[in-house]
Amino acid sequence: MKKGILLTAIFLFAGFTTTSQNTTLKSKEITLEEIWNGSFSAKRMNSLNSMNGDFYAVLDFNRDTRSVTVDKYSYKTLEKVETIVNSADLKDLPSFSSYSFNNDETKLILGTNFQKIYRRSYKGTFYAYDIASKELTLIGKEIQEPVFSPDNKNVAYAKDNNIFIKNVASNKITQVTNDGKINEIINGITDWVYEEEFGFVRAFEWNKTGTHLAFLRFDETNVPTYSMDIVGNELYPTQQVFKYPKAGEKNADVTLHMYTLSNNTSNKVALKNYEYIPRIKWSNDAATLVATTLNRHQNNLNLYKVNALNANTELLLNETDKAYVDITDNLTFLADNSFIWTSEKDGYNHIYHYDFNGKLINQITKGNWEVTKYYGFNEKKNTIYYQSVENGSINRGVYSINIKGKNKKALSVKEGQNTAAFSKNLNYFINTYSSAETPPIYSLYTAKGKMLKVIKENSELKDKLATYKMSPKEFSTININGNDLNMWTVKPLDFDENKKYPLLMFQYSGPGSQQVGNSWHASNDYWHNMLAQTGIIVVCIDGRGTGLKGADFKKVTQKELGKYEVEDQIAAAKKLANLPYIDNDNIGIWGWSFGGFMSTNAILKGNDIFTTAIAVAPVTSWAFYDSVYTERYMQTPQENASGYDDNSPINYAEKLKGKYLIVHGTGDDNVHVQNSYRMINSLIEANKQFDMFIVPDRTHGIYKGKNTRLNLYTKMTNFIQENLNNK
Repeated sequence: MKKGILLTAIFLFAGFTTTSQNTTLKSKEITLEEIWNGSFSAKRMNSLNSMNGDFYAVLDFNRDTRSVTVDKYSYKTLEKVETIVNSADLKDLPSFSSYSFNNDETKLILGTNFQKIYRRSYKGTFYAYDIASKELTLIGKEIQEPVFSPDNKNVAYAKDNNIFIKNVASNKITQVTNDGKINEIINGITDWVYEEEFGFVRAFEWNKTGTHLAFLRFDETNVPTYSMDIVGNELYPTQQVFKYPKAGEKNADVTLHMYTLSNNTSNKVALKNYEYIPRIKWSNDAATLVATTLNRHQNNLNLYKVNALNANTELLLNETDKAYVDITDNLTFLADNSFIWTSEKDGYNHIYHYDFNGKLINQITKGNWEVTKYYGFNEKKNTIYYQSVENGSINRGVYSINIKGKNKKALSVKEGQNTAAFSKNLNYFINTYSSAETPPIYSLYTAKGKMLKVIKENSELKDKLATYKMSPKEFSTININGNDLNMWTVKPLDFDENKKYPLLMFQYSGPGSQQVGNSWHASNDYWHNMLAQTGIIVVCIDGRGTGLKGADFKKVTQKELGKYEVEDQIAAAKKLANLPYIDNDNIGIWGWSFGGFMSTNAILKGNDIFTTAIAVAPVTSWAFYDSVYTERYMQTPQENASGYDDNSPINYAEKLKGKYLIVHGTGDDNVHVQNSYRMINSLIEANKQFDMFIVPDRTHGIYKGKNTRLNLYTKMTNFIQENLNNK
């Protein structure tokens, strides 16, 4: 290994000895069929929901009786305490696939017959189930997001773009809004761009006493429409038509409203100088809602206290940033209505404590590292629980700390990824641990960090993989453009430094993302290993703009998406090409989505180093992507034309010299196939030869349908083997 190229070895696969021993033990070849038929899937815990006290609930399916149950378990013993509901006992509901509790856990909402809408949204048939009486009552069909009021008297839900409230005792239904209309007015449910970029669907919230319902109203009448032909299996295609605000275009007009149950009236809440309302949350005062607003550039955030009785507003907190302010779900109100808040204002994401007048009480966590999850606050113990990268930016650990920022304790920090699922009262947590060498292990811990029991592990999978030609994933850093960038490398198992190997670089590179993490394999890891055993070295580097190294490192790409990130990948390829065992005439790069945007730019702007590229579902101009995501990093095309134009691969098609494969699903509602079509047109106009793979009706993930992923990865494997080789 040439000195100065790979600077710091951080971590290597354990359990590997010499090459000859590895070759003896590892004889099986990984196949694409095994990668995509689940042969290497790790055992997971069923999704659990914390209950009141030290209990959790799990949705279980009994294969023998074909029944579905919601079962209650003890955190302390991990034993089942009782079956709360069994579909075998429900005359009108033979099966269900979702459940949620009311606040005091005396009732359940059971869901079935789901119809997917977008990434997070769906509609279905929902029932209310009384646990004591075992009475089952239909709430509604083809409805969205039903939720009990805290006083258990009502259920609010959305249907056909309107909000309804159903009284549990009388079954009387009150229609809260009446103006809902597809592609015009949405009440209580987010539009496409809010769902995708702000990460939530239900846009209505009960206050703590069930007397008021706050909700958002989206007027998307003037938002431009996007349409997609759905080929399907019929003689004529159908069309999916929806409102999609692209960068610089008209957003929905979003307003906040307050509905009072006692007099069945709604009042519009007057908020000042905003473009977005990305969160609403009730405080512990039943009369005070807190609304989060953002300007269009997303660099000026306000928290407003809203009085439910008169709709008056008061500014609680203002936060600004030269680039943008992230939206999270970490806002937490304590018993005295002081609140927990996370912010990057000191250059790293940390936890802060404010009083209900917006005055800073103290900064709870500090240091040149990032808080990655906020788990909660135990008021009895005055203790906060969180996850961070204090144990290295490619790792995650679980910690506790006093609300005054004292007595910090590491609860689970074994090198790798540690993620906690806490009990509701924060006395216990189930820790999920994995690393590049260890498949997921689920263990029970006390809140003091004492491990009580291993619940589930994947030793069988680890033993199985020991018989395959799996290479260690080597973690290191590489100094590029003055920064030590995190990197992993997968080499052929029989690697010989005296030979020359093609190099394939994989990356995503989007703002705040991370691909170089010390965690268990995703499907791409198996594929990369398969490629390595054919004689290719695979490398991944997180360049500037990626996350978990501070705000400055992440936000350096502001107004220039694709500039510094591409420069880093090109520079890294050239540096790696100097290694004696890299064939500098065979260097490829691939990526998906933002990664496809990157790989396309890389083979054009780096045509003197990259010979092969694959772009799956790529953005090819940020002008084609949605307003919320794009403008957060780029502002609008009208304000930043050069930022859009200079980094769009559409404008550099004439630079193509190598082999290029572009892949897209025609049903992609996120990164529209328009991106690839426009790139293809530019290549045609430049008289450049390329390969394309257009997949009918598939969405951004290109997975739905028999053998879809297997077929796609077969295509990509063949493309790499034909174009990235030693011949």
